[in-house]
Amino acid sequence: MIRSLFRARRLAAAAALGSALCLAACDAAPETPAAAETAASIIAVTEPWSRETAEGQNAGGAFMTIANTGTAADRLTGGSTPVAGRVEIHTVSMDGGVMRMRQLEDGLDIPSGGEVTLKPGSFHVMLMDLKQPLKAGDTVPLMLTFAGAGTLETQLIVKPAGAMAPEMKHGEEGKPHG
Repeated sequence: MIRSLFRARRLAAAAALGSALCLAACDAAPETPAAAETAASIIAVTEPWSRETAEGQNAGGAFMTIANTGTAADRLTGGSTPVAGRVEIHTVSMDGGVMRMRQLEDGLDIPSGGEVTLKPGSFHVMLMDLKQPLKAGDTVPLMLTFAGAGTLETQLIVKPAGAMAPEMKHGEEGKPHG
């Protein structure tokens, strides 16, 4: 009988300990993976670049290819950089034979399983209220904000004024680029 009593107490203690551990695990904060991993969109940026700007120029463009390998569409909504007061998403359209640039107030759709190339004369990121000129050869940090994937950091490589696309690496001559 005494053995049964001790066994019952040990079982009760083990059950209480197990319940406490279970409750503690349930109350623990879950690990938070990177934003791109928690969303149904999975965003990757390739060939990010910008053009050199002149002294006193208050805006510059940033170009890249944004791929979404996830199962849900996403939207590029904005960003930030230490070299500009604000970052906007823009497009270019023709209006009566005149090329006009305008901000995409709602951002730019990035389709699931697809990609969008931001390039001169088309979709692009505008670095507004530049705090300093962008100089060829420099690297500029750019944080891009997506509605689903969150914030993604990239580095813009500043190309000489007049550049139309990033330089291709040897062996990529026939491949499309931004």
